[in-house]
Amino acid sequence: MAGRGPPPLRPFGLVLHHDGHWTHEGQPIRNRRLREVFDRGVRFLPGAGSEGEDVYVVTLGHFRGQIELEEAGFFVRQFDPPSGTLTLSDRTTEPLDVSTLHPSPHDDALLCRVKPALSRHGLLARFSHSAQAELLNAVEGEDRPFLRIDGAEHLLPEL
Repeated sequence: MAGRGPPPLRPFGLVLHHDGHWTHEGQPIRNRRLREVFDRGVRFLPGAGSEGEDVYVVTLGHFRGQIELEEAGFFVRQFDPPSGTLTLSDRTTEPLDVSTLHPSPHDDALLCRVKPALSRHGLLARFSHSAQAELLNAVEGEDRPFLRIDGAEHLLPEL
């Protein structure tokens, strides 16, 4: 029938956990390539849920399915200290907003806010171990820790 559009989005058992692993209906997804495709396919859709709520989906070609998040929808895979550039799990890059850094309540891994154009407060992104190490190795200053990005000092919030 013309004009019906796609069915409303609903969760279908795919979960992105706080540590970045994926499960479907409680079973771990072990295929590395499939996990990478899922990571690249995460999208935030404001107001697209069945009740008009904001949702995260995974897109695979023409398919899109609503996912459940344990914490963050995106992961920081790389941090470039001189420029302050983040490379995210969906392969996009953007500048770090140092003021949004804070620890995860799960395990104290660093989180930050990204993609401010999509949501008023930005969306959560969690640092991978290597990206967090890159960031922490770039911290300067004993009494007032800061990052030097493009020659400017950016004070770190209390972590």
